[in-house]
Amino acid sequence: MLQRNLGRRIAELRRARKLTQVQLAKTVGCSVEFISLVERGVNAPTVSKLDKFANALEVEVWELFAFERRRK
Repeated sequence: MLQRNLGRRIAELRRARKLTQVQLAKTVGCSVEFISLVERGVNAPTVSKLDKFANALEVEVWELFAFERRRK
């Protein structure tokens, strides 16, 4: 659940900054496939990569985890 929410949040922030997955991958230093896996909640970035994602998305690391709780 956390991994899926993190992926959705990263995708949301990426789109808000009008970045493509290719652009984000280049900035973060990973493959486009990895970005896709993260955004779909299949994979998660390492702690060290979280800082790179935050910098690329122009947010603080904690903001990557600032997602709304969804009611069941």
